Amino acid sequence: MRIFADSACDLPKSFFKDNDVTLFPLRVLIDDNEYDDILSIDPKDVYNAIRNGKQPKTSQVSPELFLENWQQLASSGEEGIYIAFSSELSGTHDTAVMTSKQVKETDPDTTLIIIDSKCASLGYGLLVKEAVRLRDNGESLQDIEKKIRFMAEHMEHLFTVEDLDYMARGGRVSKTSAFIGGLLNIKPLLHVEAGKLVPIEKHRGRKKVLRRMTELMAERGDHLADQTIAISHADDENIALELKALADELFRPKSIEIHMIGSTIGAHTGPGTVAIFFLNKLP
Repeated sequence: MRIFADSACDLPKSFFKDNDVTLFPLRVLIDDNEYDDILSIDPKDVYNAIRNGKQPKTSQVSPELFLENWQQLASSGEEGIYIAFSSELSGTHDTAVMTSKQVKETDPDTTLIIIDSKCASLGYGLLVKEAVRLRDNGESLQDIEKKIRFMAEHMEHLFTVEDLDYMARGGRVSKTSAFIGGLLNIKPLLHVEAGKLVPIEKHRGRKKVLRRMTELMAERGDHLADQTIAISHADDENIALELKALADELFRPKSIEIHMIGSTIGAHTGPGTVAIFFLNKLP
């Protein structure tokens, strides 16, 4: 069985090779130079570019790359599952579906399941890691699909950004809101709802917003002590460790994983972002 994932899952490059997962890189454009996320650009380069006043752009996985991999899958006779970045945040999922239909027209016996995760960053990454675990344990494709769809439906994302100016450059908040937020040290708290980024609260100062994130975890999380929780950060490991310490103290989860937010998502959120991911319902 082959597992496919794209770079918006924010898992490290080594993960894909070590776990036999095929990577579909989204693309990042800086100063007319295009890069394959994870493969040919480091997230720190993106964050440094943003700090220097540049606004990187991103684009979805190329249709040609999808077609090539679906045709190889069809030829091999293997089963495949692709867990995709939220269709509300990228056209990647829809392109994958479109190209898979092309291949199935000529090879109708191709077995490929494509899941719209409605997730981003390590919320999405946790789904990919679970799919690998289930495959390695010998679970069937149908059981893996069922369990991953359940996780996707119940994955919580809570995150805050360091500087609203970065999101204003990308058109995600108004420049006026960013200016006022900067003066007042306002930190927005956002989550993901049906695959979309949704602001839910504003707090003054980093410590208050981190504390509020853990309060919401207590309200929304299901048996957090039995979960693996993930934290991603945009080139600010200290804030990730600060949030980890709070979560450890309050919930004593099974484990907490920390990784950097990759180039694709980081290009839109800017440096200093921190996010935490957990399930609101266990299977």
